[in-house]
Amino acid sequence: MSIWGKIGGAAAGLALGGPLGALIGAVAGHMMFDRTKSAPSPQQAQLAFTIGVIALAAKMAKADGVVTEDEVRAFRQVFEVPESEAASVSRLFELANRSVDGYEAYARQLAGLFGERADILEDVIDGLFHIAVADGAVHERELAYLQNVAAIFGFDEADFERIAARHVRPAGEDPYRVLGVDRSATDAEIKRVYRRLVAEHHPDRAMARGLPEEFVKIATEKLSRINAAYDRIETERGL
Repeated sequence: MSIWGKIGGAAAGLALGGPLGALIGAVAGHMMFDRTKSAPSPQQAQLAFTIGVIALAAKMAKADGVVTEDEVRAFRQVFEVPESEAASVSRLFELANRSVDGYEAYARQLAGLFGERADILEDVIDGLFHIAVADGAVHERELAYLQNVAAIFGFDEADFERIAARHVRPAGEDPYRVLGVDRSATDAEIKRVYRRLVAEHHPDRAMARGLPEEFVKIATEKLSRINAAYDRIETERGL
């Protein structure tokens, strides 16, 4: 079953708790309390990831003013929400937008759930950037919002610059920023970082991390930008 179907009411057994659990409970018709303090199951992790992206996207939409239907529509288009689940996703978006919980509460819950999995938290930020650029540009307030979310997730400024470079810079403007390496790095160092990034961000790894299939395309685009950046560096250095 698609993750969107689970949001629509089939997630009765996937207890999340916290502000994310309150959101999904409001849509599914029941609260989802924590049943255990152990690590989330793959199904819980997938649900938390998806709800987290929706909640943080809703809060981000307010960062540059009033949320419009165009922004909700952009979210649905970016993540290819089927029409049968559109009402549930829109309802979640609306509830997150109105919630008294600030975006920090959602970000902290995700950080707590995936604290040992920086790769998944980076996927969340990539997803938010994916939504932010849907209208052609990332606004200044959106960028500040994303940087704050990244900080809550434990990413430092250099990490954020590397992630942002894949989304808000023209393709290939600074390939070194995309890879997160200094221009003074040796060829061997750059190749080592490139290989690590390819291994970490390959779409197959995204699927192995248990991400919803709708989000794997983000990993595909991310890998494409990483490859393009390395190709430019290879050409520039004559490798």
